Amino acid sequence: MSPASVQLSVDRHEQATVVRGTGELNLTSYSTLRDGLLKIATDAPDGLVADISELVIADSALVSVFSLVAMRIGDWPAIPFAIVAAGAGQRGLLSRLVVDRYVPVRPDLVAATAALDHPVRRRCERTFPRVEGTSSHIRAFVTDKLIEWDVPELAGDARLIATELAENALRHTGSEPKVRLDLRRGVCTVAVADQDARPAMLLERLSPFEPGMGLKLVAQIARTWGCSRSWAGGKVVWAVLLSRPSPSGDRPAG
Repeated sequence: MSPASVQLSVDRHEQATVVRGTGELNLTSYSTLRDGLLKIATDAPDGLVADISELVIADSALVSVFSLVAMRIGDWPAIPFAIVAAGAGQRGLLSRLVVDRYVPVRPDLVAATAALDHPVRRRCERTFPRVEGTSSHIRAFVTDKLIEWDVPELAGDARLIATELAENALRHTGSEPKVRLDLRRGVCTVAVADQDARPAMLLERLSPFEPGMGLKLVAQIARTWGCSRSWAGGKVVWAVLLSRPSPSGDRPAG
């Protein structure tokens, strides 16, 4: 490993994925660390801890990468994020540059894991085969789950989004689409993963007779949407919907 590079290793600890960074954080390796953490976050639905205790920071301003990662994963996958910084010097630097305002910074792994905020959430995923009728099965899957989770008002939009994202994967990749639904604190995410790393593009249809409603409609319906690379390979295209509180205010926590 070059002294000017960053190497990331991934492990599991209790309810979190732990990423240990070694090497030197500098202008050259900044994007490696940023992109690596974002990719790993797509496959870490419980929580993410970045252990930077052995990371050499060449330029103090570059620790802003951790604030950026925290904000990027705030919408999706919306998992808790914490940092392990064993040295007092590292923790002082992160505090001076207000990184700890965006992400908890702790001296060891046990404390960092305890600092993760795990909201009550429901999650399910299913991989669908590349056969005729796949879109219909996906719509039924989404409808059944959102009714089960007591947010039926989101079923129509979620069905449309899941169908469009899955059909894009079927049309433009050779993958079987993996549909993931996530509900936490009234926020529902519909995500579709495939094994093609090419990013999803928001393009206009050339003709009204072309299939699919288009990602433009997904962008109009969802509060936000995006395309994230996966550490395991491929990508995940996701869209976020907000549930509306019931008039009585007695909706169960999601």
